[in-house]
Order: sequence, then structure tokens, then C-alpha cells
Amino acid sequence: MSLIEVNQLDKIYNTTAVPVQAIKQVTLKVEKQEFTAIVGPSGSGKTTLLNLIGGLDKPTAGNVVIDGVDISTLRSGKLIDYRLHNIGFVFQAYNLIPVFTARENVEFIMLLQGVPKEKRSQRALELLTAVGLQNRVDTRPSRLSGGQQQRVAVARALASRPAFVLADEPTANLDSVTAESLLDLMEELNGKYQMTFIFSTHDQKVIKRARRVVTLEDGSIKSDVPAA
Repeated sequence: MSLIEVNQLDKIYNTTAVPVQAIKQVTLKVEKQEFTAIVGPSGSGKTTLLNLIGGLDKPTAGNVVIDGVDISTLRSGKLIDYRLHNIGFVFQAYNLIPVFTARENVEFIMLLQGVPKEKRSQRALELLTAVGLQNRVDTRPSRLSGGQQQRVAVARALASRPAFVLADEPTANLDSVTAESLLDLMEELNGKYQMTFIFSTHDQKVIKRARRVVTLEDGSIKSDVPAA
């Protein structure tokens, strides 16, 4: 059984006068420890597909099965709980809580999980050390650079020990040096923790690092090949 199975997925948005089909009959399998890039032009459906895989959006048709669990059938409360314990998210806009320190941002997921304070504080420190921010654990996001904020976001994504991490345009707001450094880190975590990473991206730096590249066009898979 694959870690992730996407089966004949459709997503239609009816928010405009003319319905928009963002995803069309997408079928995809992702194995454990993959380092995969989903690519395509703006509007091709990259972010929508990531949101469907992560349970942030519901498919119009088809389903998403993660480690044997069909998340498409889970009720809202169960789905939130499943995401909390099984999926890590790295967003383009970081989505850090501004009044929290770096450590508190990483701890927040574990707080929601009910992890005792001492254990979550220790794990947050371990993760921030792993991403090179051991000297900024008590710093709030406004006093961190964009690259440092994204590293906090990566540490937070790993805090729940998820089955996989979804990263939506993780390098979009970073300069090239910082982006390469972040990708070095993600590759290291992919190997060290056997963590599966799936990226939505148009950044060639990410695409060159990926070991598999899935290309979307108008909501459908145009190609799915191992990286050159």
C-alpha cells in the first residue's frame, strides 16, 4: 500500500457564474520518503491538489487515501484531528503566530495534541536546533528574516511527527541563497527522518532537487517522471 493514493480526483468550484474545474481526474500514488515536486503554470491546479491531499479542501469526486485511511469520508472534527496528527504543512506565507516566539510557534501543534509542557518544550528546542535556530528560540517572527521564519515553519511542520509534509511554494519569498539553504535542510530531514516531502512549486531550484516531478496542466497530470 502506498503512503498516499489519489484516485480519480475532481475539484469543481461553483463560486462564480461559470463553474471552474480546478482538478480533473487526477490519479497519483506517493511512496514513503519521496521528495516530489508538483509543477505547472499559474492556475494549473498545484495548490488545489496539495490542499486536497492535505484535507484542507474536499474533492467534488474521487478520494484521497493516506496510509489506508480515506480522508475524503472523514467528518470535519475527525478530519481536523487526522491532519493534526498526520500531516505537516509549510505555507508560502509562513503562517506563524506573531505574538508567539519561535519555540512557542513550534510547540503550538503539540499543545493542541495534548503533549505535556516539558516534552513539547524539549522537542521544540530539538527541532529548532535541527533547523539552525537554536539561538533564536525566544525570538518573535517580526524579528526573524524570511528565511528564518520559513525554518520555524519547517520545524513546526515536523513537530507532530507527521507521515508527510506538504510545502506550498516554500521558496517563493526567499532569495536564492536562503532558498538553497532551506532545500539543503529539507533534503537532510528527508534522509534523517525518512520524511516524505511534496512540493507545489514553479521554482527551478526546487525542481532540480526533486527526485520526481509531476506536471499539471489545466488541472490534469501532463507528465509524471523521475527527475533528470
